[in-house]
Amino acid sequence: MKKNSKFSSLYMGIIFFLMYLPVAVVIIFSFNESKLPVRFTGFSLKWYQELLGDSAMIEALGNSLILGVSSCLVAAVIGTLGAVGLARIHWKTKGALEYISILPLMIPEIILGMVLMAFFYLLNIPFGMLTLLLGHTVFCVPYILMQVKARLAGMDPSLEEAARDLGAGSFQAFWDITLPLIMPAVVSGSLLAFAMSMDDVVISIFVNGPRISTLPVKVYTQLKTGVTPEINALCTLMLVFTIGVFAVYHLTGRLLKRKNRLFSIKKK
Repeated sequence: MKKNSKFSSLYMGIIFFLMYLPVAVVIIFSFNESKLPVRFTGFSLKWYQELLGDSAMIEALGNSLILGVSSCLVAAVIGTLGAVGLARIHWKTKGALEYISILPLMIPEIILGMVLMAFFYLLNIPFGMLTLLLGHTVFCVPYILMQVKARLAGMDPSLEEAARDLGAGSFQAFWDITLPLIMPAVVSGSLLAFAMSMDDVVISIFVNGPRISTLPVKVYTQLKTGVTPEINALCTLMLVFTIGVFAVYHLTGRLLKRKNRLFSIKKK
């Protein structure tokens, strides 16, 4: 079968249709006047108004954003330094260390949540935002570490060696040469980790405190009383925000590439 045949285009069209149909349904019913998600009775913005007036939901969203950004920043530092360290060592136990570094992704979330809960209890750490931050950082680090590790594997080590030959120290060579080259991997890994942090329910339930609620936990607890189209409105706003972040990231990357290309042309 040819790669550009009509059948392959139809097949891909069906796949994308099935993937994005639920998303389209959520967006459409966020503007539905009726509370029942059965049929569209009329256009209305009342669910967005109720969402903006729901202080508990807005507070949970703020907690999730703070938690996601904080855990990704901490995980970005740990994951980047860990990937650089693993790339430079030549120990016999390097393979075991690489396996241990991605172990949080391989352990079922319910087991990881129970382990973290028992660990925090033994250390007598009060459950709240601190335990949530530590727990989310644990499973965010592997996403960034794997991205940076893959980028370092394809990077020419002679670039940093040339910087050292020109008089740069180890830290300066890393800061001026290695870090800018691996920054796209750090950003992409951080975005993936942020998405996983915003989506987490199981670990958050185990390490959460009684006074703090994240958005996924808030939505999960509302399932017992019934989910209103207010959740559809919230999902629509988050989808628009996510698309905006990726659009800005893509536009910034294109502008930087264009700037570097113009600089190289002028230099020639």
